[in-house]
Amino acid sequence: MSETTPQPAAQPLVVNIQYVKDLSFEVPGAPQIFSQLKSQPQVSINLDVQARRIQEGQSVYEVAIVIRAEAHDSAAQTNGVAPTVFVAELTYAGVFTLNGLPENAIEPVLLVECPRILFPFARNILSDVTRDGGFPPVLLQPIDFVALWQSRRAQPGAAPAIA
Repeated sequence: MSETTPQPAAQPLVVNIQYVKDLSFEVPGAPQIFSQLKSQPQVSINLDVQARRIQEGQSVYEVAIVIRAEAHDSAAQTNGVAPTVFVAELTYAGVFTLNGLPENAIEPVLLVECPRILFPFARNILSDVTRDGGFPPVLLQPIDFVALWQSRRAQPGAAPAIA
């Protein structure tokens, strides 16, 4: 009598790889900005999540968090325009394999769960690059990816979130 060991079920979500897809850091007013900056710059953050199937017919996707942080010196405004202190742009991505998920679960997994996995790494990279650029580190607050996904779906005429 031979026993067969059951095959382990495939994980529903597999992280294949994570990587910096694009990274840019600019200080347009350097070196003068370092001596002129008298207070903490005002930083605005723009964040987006993108997902796309890598190869048709397969359940392998690239998910990317795209972050743009732009800092301005509001204390040095001239004619209502604050000079740009720095611009940091980061696209941090991962390749994920989805196994056996129902069709209606794919979008929330790609646009909520995958970004949750990627976010701490992207947050750390942005913090390091702004600190290494000579400024206080930009520390992103936690992101509610469920709310981000739901607001995107609620926009009239919104394009499909997964390309």
